[in-house]
Amino acid sequence: MTRLREALDRHVAAHELSGYVALVAVGDDARVELGGSASFDDTHALARDAIFRIASLTKPITAVATMSLVEEGRLRLDEPIDAFVPELAGRRVLRSIDASLDDTVPANRPITVEDLLTYRFGIGSVMAAPGSYPIQRAEDDLTLRSIGGPPWPPVGYDVDGWIGALGSLPLMYQPGEQWLYNTSGQVLGVLLSR
Repeated sequence: MTRLREALDRHVAAHELSGYVALVAVGDDARVELGGSASFDDTHALARDAIFRIASLTKPITAVATMSLVEEGRLRLDEPIDAFVPELAGRRVLRSIDASLDDTVPANRPITVEDLLTYRFGIGSVMAAPGSYPIQRAEDDLTLRSIGGPPWPPVGYDVDGWIGALGSLPLMYQPGEQWLYNTSGQVLGVLLSR
């Protein structure tokens, strides 16, 4: 553990990590080491029970939580999400990814739980230079950070505010038709929290 702690402390000292909590278990012997702080702008020592953003590691966690609810009969994969996330009901869809935000058609069908689980609900990261398309610029204006930026809710939005702002945008693609990274997991988290 000493070598691990020293190695991690070097990364903290070099400002490559803000901090760490490391758990090493060998047989029944489990040890925890921690150092640094929760963020680079925080001067408080990191606590053993600190809460971290785990970004994409939430994807399997939300998938398991969702499938547990499906297994319990509390959700169905083919179930529209309208009752849980009304902000995304009655969607309109861009005619094309480069269309203006008012150049839309009605969605062919409601967004389903399966669409969220498979990252095909119709909005997600655009693999193009930031600001290439009107939808990216609109997302940037709303500071959602879900289509073209890192997956974090920016300061100023609570969950309801974030999903409400996202719901003000049209879908990029028809539900179920196009895999898009990132945003589905965030919306699935909103659904599960409700």
